[in-house]
Amino acid sequence: MVTLDLRHVASPAVRDLLHLVNHPDFDRAQQQIERLGGCTEPVRLTGRTTTIDTTTGEVLRSYTSSDEPAGSLLTACGNRRASRCPACSRLYAADTYHLIRAGLTGGKNVPDTVRTHPRVFATLTAPSFGPVHNRPDARPCRCGTRHDPTDPLLGTPLNPATYDYAGAVLFNAHAGALWARFTIYLRREIATRLGMTQKAARAVLRVSFAKVAEYQKRGLVHFHAVIRLDGPDGSTQPPPPYATVAVLTDAIRAAAPRARISVDSDAVGERELTWGQQLDVREIAAFGTDAEFSDQAVAAYVAKYATKSADASGTLDRSLFCRPCQGRGATLLPHGTALPCSACDATGQARPLPRLAVARHVRQMIRTCWELGRLPEFAHLKLWKWAHMLGFRGHFSTKSRAYSTTLGALRDARRTWRTEQARAHACLPEPDPTTTLVVGHWEYLGSGYSPGAALLAAAVWHRRELQRQFTAEGGR
Repeated sequence: MVTLDLRHVASPAVRDLLHLVNHPDFDRAQQQIERLGGCTEPVRLTGRTTTIDTTTGEVLRSYTSSDEPAGSLLTACGNRRASRCPACSRLYAADTYHLIRAGLTGGKNVPDTVRTHPRVFATLTAPSFGPVHNRPDARPCRCGTRHDPTDPLLGTPLNPATYDYAGAVLFNAHAGALWARFTIYLRREIATRLGMTQKAARAVLRVSFAKVAEYQKRGLVHFHAVIRLDGPDGSTQPPPPYATVAVLTDAIRAAAPRARISVDSDAVGERELTWGQQLDVREIAAFGTDAEFSDQAVAAYVAKYATKSADASGTLDRSLFCRPCQGRGATLLPHGTALPCSACDATGQARPLPRLAVARHVRQMIRTCWELGRLPEFAHLKLWKWAHMLGFRGHFSTKSRAYSTTLGALRDARRTWRTEQARAHACLPEPDPTTTLVVGHWEYLGSGYSPGAALLAAAVWHRRELQRQFTAEGGR
């Protein structure tokens, strides 16, 4: 049973909690919330599932959400953002950690011989779009001030009037395409260093990678990537002995500056988007060594940033607009408040957006997304939709096909394990897929808890966090 201190909780939530606790099926309601592990915004589904014996037509089992205390089935939201759902983001980070580490040390259907393959940890950064307040090596900033690490000025332009906001937004919007172009040049550079044609190089080795995006304080993304050389069949084969870490490192340093994307617009002129001059490439050492970049440390580092988003740079973690219009007909006021479009007003879909509680630099990035998004030549970038991400619309965590397992495979394995545990607990026989048929019909009802259930979910998350910290400290 969860123990709550209700002295400082608002009365509507207390009344709802008391109503829930006194419900005849409270144990089942609490079981659902416990199973979600503290998810802050679960998805509510309504529907039914029936298992039928195809040989006799007998109904073996049936389930309907109408039997639940709240009349709906709760499922975890699965949001990867720590600012939106700490519980689901922790699970996403754990999956990402195992995905990255499997490609470094083996496991999850990846042979452990993969740890002998050449692999490096590379960081590709964004270029400069104007000087910003910074704190390099704790020296005074260009403005003459020694900034504290928590100073909100860090990452903001020294002179906002001359800062290239259009270039910054366009870089974020094209970062994914710039990475794709970098991988093309990387394969070419490797072939050149091995004295081969690209076709001959593909016949003897493969480039595998997994990367994650991170926002800098100035609101620009850069990529951290594990890059590995394999044989032609992927992780199950080693590359030829002449494909070394030195060859891979040299090829990365040569490919990064070659990756370029040209943008031409009457409004912003002709731009050439490139990576920044700061390029870091380090060999990944084996687990158990004292090296800073061991395979375990790299996997943990990548997993940490997989659950962050633009909110780490002081902006928003959700879209500014309703789904039907994505702001195409809306108006942005000077103080950052958005007025919904007339089309959404007519259909009743609109909701007034609050004043954006963000820094001036972030607000200007969002405004620039808005202004560029109105131009026909940038319509394909969907800058209205991704204004809350400062223009970046790529996936935060991606990998090449042969790097390791997939997030889907990890989730399927976890789902199978949970199903087997639930079946064993209920003493149900394993269904025969050749003689049984599962028929289901489900509809989306909404998201979130009632006020009282939200208190229970918060208590579940708090308790599990205490347990996790206790375990991490060795049970002391």
